[in-house]
Amino acid sequence: MGLEAVVGEIRAKGQNEAGAIREQTRKEVEYILSGSQEKASKIKLAAEESIEKQVRHIESQEVSAANLLVKRNLLNTQKALLDETYSNALESLKKLPDSFHKEAIRALLSDAKQQISEGVVHCNARDMPSLKETIAQKGEFPGYSPGNVMDIEGGVIIESKDRTLQIDLSYRTFLDRVWETGLKDASDILFR
Repeated sequence: MGLEAVVGEIRAKGQNEAGAIREQTRKEVEYILSGSQEKASKIKLAAEESIEKQVRHIESQEVSAANLLVKRNLLNTQKALLDETYSNALESLKKLPDSFHKEAIRALLSDAKQQISEGVVHCNARDMPSLKETIAQKGEFPGYSPGNVMDIEGGVIIESKDRTLQIDLSYRTFLDRVWETGLKDASDILFR
């Protein structure tokens, strides 16, 4: 065998080994790339799931906040309507005819006699003439005397002579009692 044959044989053997090394390297690269792609896919999937979970959480919070805001606005509106209704009720009481107020004063004084038999009776300016007339008539209320003009919508406030006891029989006080006991029922009826 000649030198050229030996060199050719070594060259062929080198090329075969180089081809085998290249093939092995290619397989290792493919294996590494495949593993990397698999890891990347898993990371991407986990990231997408995390993002979706965060998005659902944020959406849930936003929906809850929006619902709370709507409910707060609804309650504020309902309160404003109830306050307006209360004010309108007081105004309506003030606008009733004088005969109603005069009769109310008589009825209130009759009820109050059981608790305070002698005292000073205060009322608003509109009702003062009716109060004076009622106290002066028939001697039905001899222990009472007219008092000061008060800033009330109607009704009376009675003080004992020694000023230790006071009964508030004003329209506002009666309306407040009715309002407190009937507010839930009224709210249920109005805002179903």
